[in-house]
Amino acid sequence: MRSLSEIETVSKRSSRAAGYSWGVAEEVAKNIRLLEIFNLPGIKNLNSFFKKKKELRLENISLINQNNEANKNEYCPIIAGVNCLDQIRTLENLNEITFKKISYPLLFLPFISRASEIIGKRIFLKIDDRDFLLNYNNNIYSNYTKNEIVESGENIYIKILENRDSFEEKEWNELYKLSEETFVEENESLKQSGAGAGLTDND
Repeated sequence: MRSLSEIETVSKRSSRAAGYSWGVAEEVAKNIRLLEIFNLPGIKNLNSFFKKKKELRLENISLINQNNEANKNEYCPIIAGVNCLDQIRTLENLNEITFKKISYPLLFLPFISRASEIIGKRIFLKIDDRDFLLNYNNNIYSNYTKNEIVESGENIYIKILENRDSFEEKEWNELYKLSEETFVEENESLKQSGAGAGLTDND
């Protein structure tokens, strides 16, 4: 089994060889490492993407808007992802963002996962019929479990979720009230441990 360090190094070097700057190549390397950690097919998709990249004639997008649609060919997932990540503080205010036609969309996914960590909010990402809940770049919940190459994403939908508790205030108050019972135990314990603390033996 390849180590994460090997995965990151080879992904970085191959990205540079495929024509991306060293800076972008480093971002790709971080992303492929993340995909493999999350048990998503990063290496498989990156390898396929680089083999077909020249013939795809992809479009690059620099300024991300609320609705983004490629003109003729698909968007490059790496350039779209880099710019999403760079502009996430502005995009956060849009709440919902859509893309039409992104090539190899699984390579776009980790940029959005990392964006979730930057803004401190969960992000829901839908790639056609594949759903992903991105949790601060710590983990991903998804209905997608296949180890396959996804060459194209026709409809990509991003929704930035507002932070809110998963429980009701009543449930919190009940649990907090129960926790207060330990305050008495802690106070008694402190009294007992400190009972002889102020005594000195002068004999």
